[in-house]
Amino acid sequence: MKLMTTLRNRLRKNLLKNQSGQGATEYILLLVVIVGLVMMFGPKIKSSMNTKMGELDQGMSKITTDP
Repeated sequence: MKLMTTLRNRLRKNLLKNQSGQGATEYILLLVVIVGLVMMFGPKIKSSMNTKMGELDQGMSKITTDP
């Protein structure tokens, strides 16, 4: 009986100290936050990039068409 109690106490201590899954959990939470931010600000970023690419295209066409 004492052996079972000792084993149970050791198991509890080891389970509380075990943090091997902590790194994976943190990476998953970070990924969720990044995906959420992309979903929230994606359309705004896309429209801003399209505007800047249009300006760049116009600037490059001016350079190439000027004599």
